[in-house]
Amino acid sequence: MNNNDKTTGKVAGVISNLVIVEVDGPVSQNEICFIKHPEADLMAEVIKILGRNAYVQVFESTRGLKVGVPVVFDGHMLEVTLGPGILSKNYDGLQNDLNKMDGVFLKRGEYTDPLDRDVLWDFSPIAKPGDRVTAGDWIGEVAENSMPHKIMLPFKMQQDYTVRSVAAAGRYRVDDTIAVVADAEGREHAVTMAVRAYRNKPRPFRLLETGVRCMDTLNPITEGGTGFIPGPFGTGKTVLQHAISQQAEADVVIIAACGERANEVVEVFNEFPHLDDPRTGRKLMERTVIIANTSNMPVAAREASVYTAMAIGEYYRAMGLRVLLMADSTSRWAQALREMSNRLEELPGQDAFPMDLSSIVSNFYSRAGYVYLNNGATGSITFIGTVSPAGGNLKEPVTESTRKAARCFYGLSQTRADSKRYPAVDAIESYSKYLEYPEVQAYLAEKVGPDWLGQVLEAKDILLRSKEAKEQINILGDDGVPIEFHERFWHGELIDFVILQQDAFDKIDASTPLERQKYMLDKVLAVNHAKLKFEGFDDVRDRYKQIINLFKQMNYSEFKSEQFCRLEAQIDELIK
Repeated sequence: MNNNDKTTGKVAGVISNLVIVEVDGPVSQNEICFIKHPEADLMAEVIKILGRNAYVQVFESTRGLKVGVPVVFDGHMLEVTLGPGILSKNYDGLQNDLNKMDGVFLKRGEYTDPLDRDVLWDFSPIAKPGDRVTAGDWIGEVAENSMPHKIMLPFKMQQDYTVRSVAAAGRYRVDDTIAVVADAEGREHAVTMAVRAYRNKPRPFRLLETGVRCMDTLNPITEGGTGFIPGPFGTGKTVLQHAISQQAEADVVIIAACGERANEVVEVFNEFPHLDDPRTGRKLMERTVIIANTSNMPVAAREASVYTAMAIGEYYRAMGLRVLLMADSTSRWAQALREMSNRLEELPGQDAFPMDLSSIVSNFYSRAGYVYLNNGATGSITFIGTVSPAGGNLKEPVTESTRKAARCFYGLSQTRADSKRYPAVDAIESYSKYLEYPEVQAYLAEKVGPDWLGQVLEAKDILLRSKEAKEQINILGDDGVPIEFHERFWHGELIDFVILQQDAFDKIDASTPLERQKYMLDKVLAVNHAKLKFEGFDDVRDRYKQIINLFKQMNYSEFKSEQFCRLEAQIDELIK
């Protein structure tokens, strides 16, 4: 858009990072504008329009901003730049490349290009002259680290187009024309590798193996599924997210650090470049993107970070890749929404959160999913967010709104964390609604075994009965209940210690393949089904502690190795 055609305005009021602009022409909801602050141009987004006044949220500090400062509207919405070179990058919520910025703190008004425009990429054509293409269809491919990066027709080109020409195999920059397509009227359009950021999604059905037993065994999540991890501070949310990121069967991992403390974000920046990828043997960072917005950054930028992460995820999903998106923590995103809602003087809901908080969360979670692309390939975004409820209160608005949108609930227990039972996921309170899907049930029956779902439900029932028995023993005393209560309690403890608890820092126990999970659950249930004879409750405790110790050693042994089989034989001997 020509500068003379752009709508302009002047600052009429400032409420922290909410600025009221009196405009002299048409503006659109969510349009981007730049406030001509004396120190630097400040990017902002229109979030409300009343008559000639546009309410904009500023992504920078507004310190020193005065009434009367000119504002220029750009005529487009907040966009994400997509193309080769995104993987291994560290961005903020506006997709500024943090590695290109100088100094410890971000400078106000400093914006960097998210892509390296001068890098040459080895391009291989896929489409041919004469092919019919539409938005998202593959034109060619380049190698991004070890990942095949598909070059697609831009998503905004929704019509049918005819390919006129495609560049020959060779080395090109992201802004070079790699194809020319013609629309129905014969007008030609140049296509480059860089695009600006969609499809109906079928129900997800294929299990996403995370290697975390308390998830895969009892409450699995699917490719394209949604889940969330609520829990008090210090219960292991971050460690669990890192374990899932490293071990899950995903092609691309995106981490959105939304409002996290700066020391935690720095820890992620320092750790991830050194983590080995168990799937490829290379560095995990080569297929990872980090979007970082710390708690001291403006709230508007914090809100933008989760949408930037999702837009990048949708881009890689359209390449037929499996994307895992982890957001930590969506509670701070909701707090940003609350701040902006309060500054707009909107009618507050529970705990002063926006009235439409549930709708906002649901709309965001709905962008995850499993898709069939135009060429028959499939792609997915699996989204797992964490929630940090104040005081561990799982009835607060953010947790309740997320519970309605997400299909998997992995509640972390303070009691389990205090007793060092990690991951501290409460298997009784947690659930996966995907187990109710006939497609998932059929997939599990074929992939794992026809009796698998029944065994999972039996294990959950044993855990519940064990909890009830423990409460009775605590009230009446060890010798105040029948010996069957002690057996019932230790049946649940056996599942807890062997299946639920896992060592994220052990090379073998950190990730458990589904085949091994099936084998170990079969073995644990076989022990629980055995008709053992005991002389008293002390005998029950001592025998099960011995069995649990042998199972724990099996978890640290290579699957079906000599040591593994020897330990298994000792367990068989104990339950005869």
